[in-house]
Amino acid sequence: MPRRWLIGLCATVVLVVALAGESSRAQEHAPVPDVLISRQLAEAFGLDSGDVVQFSNEQSGAAAREFRVRGIYEPTPDPLELNDTKFKARLHLPDLLALTARPDDPLAAEIVDGLNISLTNPADAEAFSRDLMARVPGVFAQPIERVMSRASVFVVLERFHFAIALVTIFASTVFLLALSVMLVDERRETVGVLRLIGLTTRRVLAQVFLEGLVIAVAGALFGLVLALASERVINLYFQWHYNTALIFVRVTPAVAFQCLLIAVPLGVVASVSASWMLLRRQVMSLARR
Repeated sequence: MPRRWLIGLCATVVLVVALAGESSRAQEHAPVPDVLISRQLAEAFGLDSGDVVQFSNEQSGAAAREFRVRGIYEPTPDPLELNDTKFKARLHLPDLLALTARPDDPLAAEIVDGLNISLTNPADAEAFSRDLMARVPGVFAQPIERVMSRASVFVVLERFHFAIALVTIFASTVFLLALSVMLVDERRETVGVLRLIGLTTRRVLAQVFLEGLVIAVAGALFGLVLALASERVINLYFQWHYNTALIFVRVTPAVAFQCLLIAVPLGVVASVSASWMLLRRQVMSLARR
């Protein structure tokens, strides 16, 4: 009996050792999970596709897990993350859960903070959110369009920029009118001579209108050309400064048309208004007689 017990114990020990060796060899030859890393992370640490990296959920770097870089991607530009770190990685969900789940919490791998749900008919988003919140108490569901359009800080920024644009246009119009008055006053003798040789006020105003139109169109086109020329320079500088692919300045056809629609009429109105104030004077005073 003792002999058989000793033989059985030895067989058990040999089996345990064999299983441990097989498990160790299986772990050594187990495939390393893949990971995608951001371009900024790859450039900062000199990484390339095929390199093996280690990620840890602990600040000390303990319990690190190995991953193989499958590819490098450009993060989606987000103005809200302009000053944040661009060091990002995308893992498969099982690998992410295994890396971040706490061993002392058996439900750590079963809990999620948020879900994105895509509907077949986006028009049903409101009804779906109401029905979901009614069926599952404690769940907050909102269409992403409403959240992004109302809670975004860019709504406030857009209104702020609109107010600045109104003040800028008003101030520039006053300055343009004052400059036009000074320029027209320098041509007082020319206008007086035109009136003396028989040109009517309407004829002089028509000439001033055409002249103001040509100058306003030329000035607006020059401004657009300057904006288009500086657009790439501004984008390249700020993209280099913040290490992002975000577009900071973009002159679209709609923006160009809006600029022409504002600049040309204001220039013509300023020129005609200044000339009209001059033409209301007596002919002899215009000719300095």
